[in-house]
Amino acid sequence: MKVKLIVSGLIIACASVSCNQTADSNKKNTADSASVSSTSIADIKDENTQQVYNHYLTLKDVLVSSDFPAAKEAAKELAFALSKVDGCENTAALAGKISNAKDLKEQRVHFTALSSDVIALMKHADVNSGTLFVQYCPMANEGEGAYWLSAEKEVMNPYYGDEMLNCGEVKDTLGAK
Repeated sequence: MKVKLIVSGLIIACASVSCNQTADSNKKNTADSASVSSTSIADIKDENTQQVYNHYLTLKDVLVSSDFPAAKEAAKELAFALSKVDGCENTAALAGKISNAKDLKEQRVHFTALSSDVIALMKHADVNSGTLFVQYCPMANEGEGAYWLSAEKEVMNPYYGDEMLNCGEVKDTLGAK
């Protein structure tokens, strides 16, 4: 009887340790992905558009990490980069709304419209090399769905973060023409 209790205790302890290691590993993978995405894989001909892309990826990555204060700062930098691109005044205002949002949920709602505009911008950009991935989560925005851009094919969902990190799929790729 005591042997069964000891064995049961060991099994529970091992399972607990392995779950904690998985959680730590997932946090590390998210952090690693954020640092990889922030350094743009795609090379865009226009420097101002390149800066928009880089700052957009940073914002996407901090939303994946559910980091509200970092998203405020990243959105502010993106708004500044967008202000340097002709015709992007409304998109810069959307980035400003993310920067001024009261909470993460509000930031993610504004990120939907912002992403649509940035995807449209990137579809018309001259990409020298690399690939931009247009990704989609059907569950975002209470089931309405939402798109975003990513530098990597692996889905890292900015609308749900850890809740549903890999929810979504690649819908399109943009690259050199």
